[in-house]
Amino acid sequence: MTTKPDRPTAPAQLTAHTPYLISEFEARGDRTFEMRFTSTPRGARLARRLTGVRLDAWGIPYDAAPHDEIVLIVAELTANAVRHGHVAGRDFHLRVHAPADSRTVRVEVTDTRAERVPRRPAVTDIAGGEETGRGLLLVSHLAARWDWYSRSDGPGKTVWAEYVLPGRTAAAANGMSAG
Repeated sequence: MTTKPDRPTAPAQLTAHTPYLISEFEARGDRTFEMRFTSTPRGARLARRLTGVRLDAWGIPYDAAPHDEIVLIVAELTANAVRHGHVAGRDFHLRVHAPADSRTVRVEVTDTRAERVPRRPAVTDIAGGEETGRGLLLVSHLAARWDWYSRSDGPGKTVWAEYVLPGRTAAAANGMSAG
């Protein structure tokens, strides 16, 4: 026999303010979204969609060029993590960060495959007839800068890109610290 009622007696609602749901970074105005996703095409799509929702909540609205370009960067980096960084049973990690004192949005995608590292695309790469391999070339055109580094806390790598929102030049973003 259970003591569970057939139906709730009152709607469930938070009755008090919950400050623990707001990180110290968001309290300062920094905005960060990070989450682990399954290393599958479905995980990459979900990462792209949740990033779009978060950017809109941060004041970078849908159908604006910056929103679309940042989401495209996320789509390319997460697709690469699934295609080239996949290790069976391991997820990839997405982090999108927009510091309060900057007009830069940084996207980081971490996978657990250390032996497959990205190469920087050159303009001559698009001359070939290949149907794939242009994702990082696209990222290099959309982002002010991008690179990768090996993980210090385990196997794998993190590929990152920084997008400069309108109102600030790419040259100013290049002076920001990496890693």
